[in-house]
Amino acid sequence: MVKISGLNKLTRTLNDAQKAIAAIDGELGAVNFNPNDPGSIEAAIAQMEAMIDERLGGYASNPIVAPMMEGMKERYRDAIIERAAQARVEGDSDQ
Repeated sequence: MVKISGLNKLTRTLNDAQKAIAAIDGELGAVNFNPNDPGSIEAAIAQMEAMIDERLGGYASNPIVAPMMEGMKERYRDAIIERAAQARVEGDSDQ
């Protein structure tokens, strides 16, 4: 007979990851910012990161969820910065 160890831990890890994914299903939230105000942009990024931490913070020690959280924060941060830059360009072209 072959004994496999660690399956309970793996099962727990996978179950927690599944719960975390369910927690972010749908809309995460919305942030508003002034594209011409770097402080406002940084505040929006911090607000977005707090939303992710609020939803997934309970799973932050999970080896599957932790990198997912960091990846989400990076992607949303990049999206906010990109939208701010785009809004500034569009605002400049209106003048």
